[in-house]
Formats: sequence, C-alpha cells, structure tokens
Amino acid sequence: MKFSGKADVDAPIDKVFAVLTDFELIERAAMRRGVEVQRTDTLRAPGAGVGWHVKFTMRGKPRETDIAITGFDAPNEIVLSAELQGMEAVTRVELVALSRSQTRLGVVTDLTPTTLAARLMVQSLRMARGKLDKRFKARVADYARDLGERAQRA
Repeated sequence: MKFSGKADVDAPIDKVFAVLTDFELIERAAMRRGVEVQRTDTLRAPGAGVGWHVKFTMRGKPRETDIAITGFDAPNEIVLSAELQGMEAVTRVELVALSRSQTRLGVVTDLTPTTLAARLMVQSLRMARGKLDKRFKARVADYARDLGERAQRA
C-alpha cells in the first residue's frame, strides 16, 4: 500500500536538505514527544547506514522498530527503511529544485505486510484509504512548511 504527497518549500534545495538531514534536531524533537530514540551506528556524517532503534506508544500499546537509511543521494533523495510488527515500510524523500529559492518535497511511503496479521491490518487501511491519503498529504504539507521555516533560519 502506497501513500504519497508533495509540497513546495520556500527555501533553496541545499538548505532544505541540510535541515532534513539534521538528525540530532529530529531526534530531540521525537524525544520531546515521548519517543525513545537510540542511534545504532557510529557514522559522523549523514549517509547510507545511519540507523536508529525507536520505542514509542501508539494507540495505547508500546511499539519498537529499527529505522535505517538505505539510500542517500545528497541533495536529492533519502530512502528510509523500517520494520514494525510484521510490516516493512520504505519511505522515499525526494527534493527537486524548482528555482533558486524554492524546492519541491515529495514523500512516498510503501507499506508491505510480511505476516498474516499485518495483511489484515493493511486490508483494513485500504477501507479508509481516502481519509488516510488526505491525512498523509496534510502531514507532508505541514512538514514542508516546518522545513521551510527552519531552512530560512539556518
């Protein structure tokens, strides 16, 4: 099952990519929301191989997942892979320079069930596809707005 969204960011592609790959800032933001984040690599610079072990509560249940960067093409693309409760998720974040001061952010997430329970969950998600698509697009737009604000300050 795929979700996708696009939004324009009012900042140059290099600044947007720098903010997008400021992993320490992202980790701190997640921790402020009650997520436990532990880095699983020793890499100093952003790139393929960077990973995290994440613990959080969703719908009243504790969850854990490992997230890793499996693709990295600065300043154009980052590919993240995660596995959570019998489901594999691959998220591709693409940046395209529209002009010197504007960048298009594209996010595509592909969920693939690996267990029967996960298949049933994806089937129930398909029933609410329209609502979930709207939410995903709204989140991408909010994130693009936030990226633009942070890139302007950087």
